[in-house]
Amino acid sequence: MGKRHFGIVTLAASAMLAGTAGSAAASADHTIAMWDMDETSRSRVMHDSSDHGLDGRIGREVERTGDYYRFSRLEPDTPPAHPQHLAVVDDDAELDPGSRDYAVTVRLRTHHQFGNIIQKGQATVSGGSFKLQIPNGHVQCWFRGSAGSVLVTAPNKINDGRWHVVHCERTRDGVALRIDGRTVARGWGRTGSVSNSWPVSIGGKTDCDQVDVGCDYFAGDIDYVAIDVDGYAW
Repeated sequence: MGKRHFGIVTLAASAMLAGTAGSAAASADHTIAMWDMDETSRSRVMHDSSDHGLDGRIGREVERTGDYYRFSRLEPDTPPAHPQHLAVVDDDAELDPGSRDYAVTVRLRTHHQFGNIIQKGQATVSGGSFKLQIPNGHVQCWFRGSAGSVLVTAPNKINDGRWHVVHCERTRDGVALRIDGRTVARGWGRTGSVSNSWPVSIGGKTDCDQVDVGCDYFAGDIDYVAIDVDGYAW
């Protein structure tokens, strides 16, 4: 399967495409991590092809086909927790949005309608957090930082079993969500700095027990994940 890393499109450009003026100007055009997810079944390392060395660990329950990762369906809020369902990258300051333009791009397909696709931090952790999730088949992108939080939701479901490219970009003044190259949602508002000591988790939460805290495990296939940033703070 060919890998396609869709380029960054600015939030200001997204606003123009939607016919609404905006003041944001984004330049998250530097790839800090690119996980192609083309490892074979024997590999336990999720390799970062950006040459920044931000490799991750692949849980034993994640199926590796050589083209993409497959995450099996787990019943929501039903113990026990399955930490081996995840691909995890240890905390690194470069993976924090901080106070800069920041974009996450994921190519995925699913028939299901639940789960966290990727996140760094959880809802109430110190320093803020971000995540992509897919409740009821609608992709949501959420950034929470020192100045507030912005959540954007795709109007149409994508749990149709076809491949889709989901791109979410946070700038100084808001968040824009693109699916398959088209801007589908945006939200204005400043989130401020997002910087925590948590890992990047793909496929669900790292700190959960399926009793008091649900793990929100994703079910479906992920072809790649890319993180792009601006080299300079606002």
